[in-house]
Amino acid sequence: MTLDDAYANGDHIANAAAYPPRWADAAEAFRKALSAAGRARLGLAYGASVRQALDLFLPEGQASGLTVFVHGGFWRLFDRSSWSHLAEGAVARGQVVAMPSYDLCPEVRIADITRQIATAVSFAAGQASGPIRLTGHSAGGHLVARMLAPGMLPDAVARRIVHVMPISPLSDLRPLLQTAMNDDFRMDAAMAEAESPLLQPRPEVPVTVWVGADERPAFLDQARWLAEAWGATHVTEPARHHFDVIDGLVRPDSAMMNAFFGTG
Repeated sequence: MTLDDAYANGDHIANAAAYPPRWADAAEAFRKALSAAGRARLGLAYGASVRQALDLFLPEGQASGLTVFVHGGFWRLFDRSSWSHLAEGAVARGQVVAMPSYDLCPEVRIADITRQIATAVSFAAGQASGPIRLTGHSAGGHLVARMLAPGMLPDAVARRIVHVMPISPLSDLRPLLQTAMNDDFRMDAAMAEAESPLLQPRPEVPVTVWVGADERPAFLDQARWLAEAWGATHVTEPARHHFDVIDGLVRPDSAMMNAFFGTG
């Protein structure tokens, strides 16, 4: 038995193919608006490869801290250019927002991507002062959760983290060994265990695990498993699926943003 259908989001979302171009258009419009206002720093290299770069979006006036958003795509798809608009809510709340790209499987392994994101977070931390918040969606939720593993980030950066919000995260990678995607991941059991946030020590940093109520059962399980293992706040947002659960990041007054900033 394979688990390919269990993790196939697009096959179970109406008009799924319309979402990526919609995301890309909204992201481009947001980048253009902030670039015109002199509040975007685009394509900052944090590593050696072309994809190891991030965009910074700046608030009006003095920044209150740094938010890092890490995109998803099963570690195989997308880059930062599709998601710029998701910085809007945090920027409106006075945050510098960093959005990194990273190398993709099968060119690299998931563990390599984890190390790249650790480098990206550390680089971004040097670009903005104040507390740091991390959020990411799907595979990006996995990656921000991995940042809480002991020793993953330099102590000076780790001490600044005040909240992490994995959105629809993949927290236990062992089931993915039973999917065709593992042809790209090239994981064995030991690799899957090492890269599973579920198996990390329970972090001291506050964590909110967010998931949509209309997501695939596998993603509901993955979110619940992480919340239970870490004693984290667990929010299941009504009437949201895997592709629109991130929409709350756009609005500064959304339930998601209020939870992220502790004002809900």
